[in-house]
Amino acid sequence: MKIERINLDNFRNIKKCSLDVSGKQVILKGENGQGKTNLLEAVYLLCYGSSFRTQNLKETIRYSAEYFYLKSEYSDNSGSLRTTEISYDGKEKRIKTDGNEIHDRKELIYSVPCISFSHEDMELVRGEPEYRRRFFDQTMTLYDSVFFDDLRRYKQVLRQRNAALKQNAISLLDVYDEKLAFLAVPLIRAREKVCTSFSAIFPDIYRAVSLEDRDIKIIYRPSWNTEMSEEDIIRKLREQRDTDLRMLTTTGGPHRDRFIISDENGNFVNGASTGQVRLVSLAMRSAQAAFFRQKTASDPLFLIDDVLLELDYKKRSRYLDFLGAYSQAFFTFLPEEKYFGQQCYAEKDETVIYFVRNGDFERQ
Repeated sequence: MKIERINLDNFRNIKKCSLDVSGKQVILKGENGQGKTNLLEAVYLLCYGSSFRTQNLKETIRYSAEYFYLKSEYSDNSGSLRTTEISYDGKEKRIKTDGNEIHDRKELIYSVPCISFSHEDMELVRGEPEYRRRFFDQTMTLYDSVFFDDLRRYKQVLRQRNAALKQNAISLLDVYDEKLAFLAVPLIRAREKVCTSFSAIFPDIYRAVSLEDRDIKIIYRPSWNTEMSEEDIIRKLREQRDTDLRMLTTTGGPHRDRFIISDENGNFVNGASTGQVRLVSLAMRSAQAAFFRQKTASDPLFLIDDVLLELDYKKRSRYLDFLGAYSQAFFTFLPEEKYFGQQCYAEKDETVIYFVRNGDFERQ
């Protein structure tokens, strides 16, 4: 899978352009704030139907414009050329694949599996538990549509139960408890399984790049025990009902699960430097890609946005060696920044380079 061309109209600071991005590596050079990340965000939107930077798509419409429009032409695994289009007018988002409108982004996310490496990934290590839950949920939804459906249904029932709690609609809670328990069991067990498999990959990547002999690991701490049955969870929900009614929210369940990054001294982030936090976040993304390859026997597309700056030259080179195979990769760099260690990918036939200034892209 590889994106061949992308068209952008009124997206962020990009007024209108059509870019040939048919290289295996696409390098975007330029100073900060010129539009490099905006292009990566557009690619992510075309892969997922959502942004990795904001939930409010109005923020992505170019100043003084009334809409944005994005289109990608990509070759699938069979070599066929396909298209994805996304438009947003401030009220309605419309997505088309091969000219046909779709109403569920599930139909989109398996077309071009994409993994984004961004500065915000440091929150995977030092941020609230929600960041790590979302990371592991994304790790599974990249290849498992059943988990995607289970998670979406669980969130829907959770919203309904929370609304009933706020409205003191006690008569509805028994039904929601049963539905929540039914959906919670497969989520908890899937998370436990993925954490175990992920932990067989992640520590080796970190140790190989950092050269630290550190016993780093990820521990899954579910809100409800992984051995609990549906009946056990229903009883638990009823036991905590008074607390939930007082707090006006569901105080236990998969939405409260925690993934803890630890080492021999306890919680990793407590004694970690900024460079170590960055390296752990990079190792998590590389392990996510390796896990995807194991499950699908295919390579994802990478979006790598200014995430190597905190690493010294040697760590950066070692990390890139462990990045792993990809179908295509988009990189952002500052103008004078070295690309890939001693060997510059710009010399390779499969590399496309653009210099970015004020939302304009100049082919190098």
